[in-house]
Amino acid sequence: MSDTSPTRPADSTEVGSYFVANYPPFSLWTHEAVESEARPALNQPPAEVPLGLYLHIPFCRKRCHFCYYRVYTDKNASEVAEYLDVVAREWELYATQPAIAGRPLNFVYFGGGTPSFLSVKQLQSLVDRLTAVTPWTSAEEITFECEPGTLTEPKLAQIRDMGITRLSLGLEHFDDEVLELNGRAHRSAEIFRAYGFAQSLDFPQINIDLIAGMLGDTDERWRNAVARTIDMSPDSVTIYQMELPYNTTISSDLLQGTGQFAERVADWDTKRRWVDEAFAALEAAGYTVGSAYTAVKQPDRTRFVYRDQLWRGADLAALGVASFGHVNGVHMQNLDTWGPYAAAVQGGKLPLNRAFRPTDEERLIREFVLQLKLGSIQPGSFRQKYGVDVIERFGEPLTSLRRDGYLLAADGEQVALTRAGLLRVDSLLPRFFLPEHTKIRYT
Repeated sequence: MSDTSPTRPADSTEVGSYFVANYPPFSLWTHEAVESEARPALNQPPAEVPLGLYLHIPFCRKRCHFCYYRVYTDKNASEVAEYLDVVAREWELYATQPAIAGRPLNFVYFGGGTPSFLSVKQLQSLVDRLTAVTPWTSAEEITFECEPGTLTEPKLAQIRDMGITRLSLGLEHFDDEVLELNGRAHRSAEIFRAYGFAQSLDFPQINIDLIAGMLGDTDERWRNAVARTIDMSPDSVTIYQMELPYNTTISSDLLQGTGQFAERVADWDTKRRWVDEAFAALEAAGYTVGSAYTAVKQPDRTRFVYRDQLWRGADLAALGVASFGHVNGVHMQNLDTWGPYAAAVQGGKLPLNRAFRPTDEERLIREFVLQLKLGSIQPGSFRQKYGVDVIERFGEPLTSLRRDGYLLAADGEQVALTRAGLLRVDSLLPRFFLPEHTKIRYT
């Protein structure tokens, strides 16, 4: 979390991480823990938890001004082929580790970057090699992220044949000027063409991503984007509030004071209001709000297995440059630049760069704060898993949430946030952190 600058309003969007993706903060992860914790964890028998597979496809047509991921926009076909070969080889190396060998995959996630940047031939070759090591026919969920402008009907048909259960379309917005200002590669015409193709192929779940607070957005533009989303009637909608981690183009502009973007970044009050309006419109259209970021049309059949399993402590083998994983109680991240990552794998070694083993108390906090993003949790599940009464353990921060109007209930049955609490949940979660983790850089 970043501190508010004395020269900017208290609710302005400052540079720094806002979204809480893990706990304790990533800044505590170390290179030394790779040898002392990560490799020994991989060499042990597996934990009795589900196993997932994440694949980072770091290629994009353009780099968005708000993007903070490891992506490349300048790689040629041979370099892309080399990377995919390394990713496949990395999975072959994982399959030799006692913590991974022989385990079925509960979920698979193709993330990026832009997985749909790959050609039909590249996708088929990659999937053939991965599934030759571990078939994923029994996986509950296989998710594939897409950028609309990279999709053709043959490519979508190939993606469907891969067994994808959730197609996630990174639309972000429908207004062409907003898309242009934020550096997006696609435009609205490509959205509607790609969505029509996807619908015709009968994917089990189609998700649409939106971002509230993009450069150039206005009340009218945002409401039009929400209305168009509802007209398309996707199975689920994911809405993020734009944040500005340090390594984005917009953040660089703000820190250097060049003024290109500074006055066009929506403040937090506006972003929360826009998400609130979107949730209300979606609910009026028959959707159910299922977390701080999601609304689903049919809660009885639409799930987010990847999210829910990770937030409950599942293992995740993460492939690709800079990817984050978790195995046998140890968090780990791959080398975050192309050359060293590829060299490690080609040398027959898993390309780990940093790692961290949380204590039991830190694991409890991690699962509590992440699951609180769902809007409510059941204390009984924590009592059963950890032998801890979370109402008593987190009494002080829960009291502060109630005092501030963000807590709807806190008893033996559930801990539930109000809508106001849900809309700002990431800013509330540090209240549950251990004192030594509240004043350090998150990433």
